[in-house]
Amino acid sequence: MVNDFIVPFNIKIENVWNLLKYKPGDPLLFNTSLFLILFFFFLVIYNLFKNNKQARVLSLIVFSFYFYYLSAGYFIAILIVSAFINFFFGRWIASTENFPKKRILLAVTLILNLAVLGYFKYTNFLLQAINDLRGIEFNPLQIFLPIGISFYTFKALTYIFDIYYDTLKPTKNFFDFVLYLSFFPNVLMGPIDRAADFLPQINKEPFISKDDLGKATFLICSGLLKTVILSSYLEDNFIGRIFEFPLRYTGVENLFAIYAYAIRLYCDFSGYTDLAIGISLFLGFKIMDNFNSPFKATSIADFWRRWHISLSKWLLDYLFKPVQISLRSWRIFGNMIALVVTFFVCGLWHGAGWNFILWGLYFGVLMSAALLLQKPKEKLYKTLKIHNTKFLRFFQIVITFHFIAFSFLLFRLNDLQIAKDMLSQIFDFFHGEVALQFVEKMPLIFGLIVLGFVSHFFPVKIEVVIKRSITVLPLTGKIILLAFVIWLVAQFKSADIQPFIYFQF
Repeated sequence: MVNDFIVPFNIKIENVWNLLKYKPGDPLLFNTSLFLILFFFFLVIYNLFKNNKQARVLSLIVFSFYFYYLSAGYFIAILIVSAFINFFFGRWIASTENFPKKRILLAVTLILNLAVLGYFKYTNFLLQAINDLRGIEFNPLQIFLPIGISFYTFKALTYIFDIYYDTLKPTKNFFDFVLYLSFFPNVLMGPIDRAADFLPQINKEPFISKDDLGKATFLICSGLLKTVILSSYLEDNFIGRIFEFPLRYTGVENLFAIYAYAIRLYCDFSGYTDLAIGISLFLGFKIMDNFNSPFKATSIADFWRRWHISLSKWLLDYLFKPVQISLRSWRIFGNMIALVVTFFVCGLWHGAGWNFILWGLYFGVLMSAALLLQKPKEKLYKTLKIHNTKFLRFFQIVITFHFIAFSFLLFRLNDLQIAKDMLSQIFDFFHGEVALQFVEKMPLIFGLIVLGFVSHFFPVKIEVVIKRSITVLPLTGKIILLAFVIWLVAQFKSADIQPFIYFQF
């Protein structure tokens, strides 16, 4: 009798342990049932400690570490080491008035941070490039890229740079800094929050207003719909097939795939950001927005003010401006060099591959060209009397979007031949009559693509109305709405959940 009871009990314990331990290649995602269950139980515990700052911070750190462990396994040790290094170097930099010593400490901190990031992210790429030049076959080293290392490294460098420039006083509390660096909603995929904005919130007792609760509910619903329905479903059932064998399809289908990938990439990343911001609001924290309808951009510069805003601001403040100042005597050409350098780094930050480098340089060249053509362009608009007209704005949005959509071919494809094949199909084998057949045969896919763009180009007023409508719902209504969205998302999960694109960075 006893043995009959113990055996199934042990099996259940083993099953639970298997569920709650790290699984290589299967990171914990916000849009999984496991995360929802874990977060619900954590939220209950967290609210028990809301009046005790120390217990509240420790509970957040423990959950953040566990969350990261379920995503990256024992590479959590790198995150912990990063916290120690940057906390103490931040204090040492702030404590000295000796400028040469301060610069040396900054240089050492930069080397330590970038050396760790460079080893895991770029070692194989550099060795491959060297061996290709020498004509030697290279077998990649078994180096696993820790998820989110680019994000939390840049968060740490933000803290260090702000201390160095004397725009931030270092925190005296080590645990506060650990929480800033490891905060689970944005440790994997950002936004790259500023310590100056985050640290003061730690000392405040969590308060969730009715508006915050409504916004959080809206963002979580939006994030789930974007990441599963408008991202994973389109990828699994349409985009992946076209990109794998573009020559099997007409130019119309290839063009639709490029448009679909643009909306898929946006929904994947912005959807995760929506979830991160919404979850943070439930915890009483406000982290920065990361997207502002980027496909409404009227220029490439405007696009980068709207896309991945936290990274754009980081590059602007800590890379572009210092390079620009050092080349200020070169005037416009100095600005152009600063742009190319900044976007080269931007491309390299996204991934260790020639396609990412080309992607970054592509934007650097476009931005430089726009800088050169700015005055002639303005004169042309005034001559044609279309300056500041709706027609010009519409034209600029359409042209800018197509430049961006083309850039995403470089972003996705390691093999540039595939990009060439897609473009050749579009220009040489278009077959416009296939468009109607596509709509008839794949109405759901076409409908989701249209829905993605229509929702993206919603007037801000409509989004405000939707948020207000959710805000005025009673708590029961919000729970029912969330439950419905979760149910709807489950219907679209015809395949296993795909890892978020930006996890590789």
